[in-house]
Amino acid sequence: MKVFLTGGRGMVGRAVQDDPAAAGHEIIAPSSVELDLTDRAAVIASVAEAKPDLVIHAAGRVGGIQANMANKAGFLTDNMDMGLNIVLAAKAAGVPRLLNLGSSCMYPHDAPNPLAEESLGKGELEPTNEGYGLAKLAVARLCAFVSDENEALSYKTLMPCNLYGLHDKFDPARSHLVPAIIRKVHEAKLSGAASVEIWGDGTARREFMFAGDLADAIWTAAARFDELPGFMNVGLGEDRSINDYYAEAARVIGWEGTFTHDLTKPTGMKQKLVSVDRAKSFGWCARTSLADGLALTYEHFKEHHA
Repeated sequence: MKVFLTGGRGMVGRAVQDDPAAAGHEIIAPSSVELDLTDRAAVIASVAEAKPDLVIHAAGRVGGIQANMANKAGFLTDNMDMGLNIVLAAKAAGVPRLLNLGSSCMYPHDAPNPLAEESLGKGELEPTNEGYGLAKLAVARLCAFVSDENEALSYKTLMPCNLYGLHDKFDPARSHLVPAIIRKVHEAKLSGAASVEIWGDGTARREFMFAGDLADAIWTAAARFDELPGFMNVGLGEDRSINDYYAEAARVIGWEGTFTHDLTKPTGMKQKLVSVDRAKSFGWCARTSLADGLALTYEHFKEHHA
């Protein structure tokens, strides 16, 4: 296939291109310098010129709680513009298939765990990442509307759980939980610090999957697109506490200090675990253990960021 990939320089986009399944396809992955996804006219022209068989929309403005809370408007408008532009460009060009990457942030904050696809749009979103979640939800609904209105177009959404991996963002002001933990624990080891601080009490539970597993799910979905549900979670089906992630990172990195908790800081939803029933029925499951994923990510961090 000829594949038009957005976000090709990001963590997920690079994982998609590095996956062995990518070797059999022609991938067009313009950088943000080459194509501003918030410029609708430019996006429409680029997709029309490429004439792809499949669009994979993996681009987005992402960040942890701190970044989301500091700029809710930016996370809403940037992600909304990018998503709407690429979907409408694909529609205008008659691209038959589009695979949109959503997020578990699309789910209502009070939806029962594990989060099932049927819960989408049935409640208020988590305030700490509401702008991002609203944008992702709107783009996913647009994909469904386009598919409903034109039987020649099939636009579907995968909703991954939280991710980490190679080419992640390790800047504390922009990073998600796992890369932030890796940097904090690594720096504690280098400085000889006796303790590392955790936001909140550390009991909130999260599901973090290695980005390479999401890339595998994307290529599996691309190969069996007609069988793919319109909305499908991609995750592990199991979660761990924030404290567990810190402890496992410390073990992998080789730091033997202790942890303290800042109870004045927000922790977000108490639990965010996606249901993987649809993914299992589709015939896909993640393969990378947390220990292996952390070890690979830490080696990448030391080589490129430390």
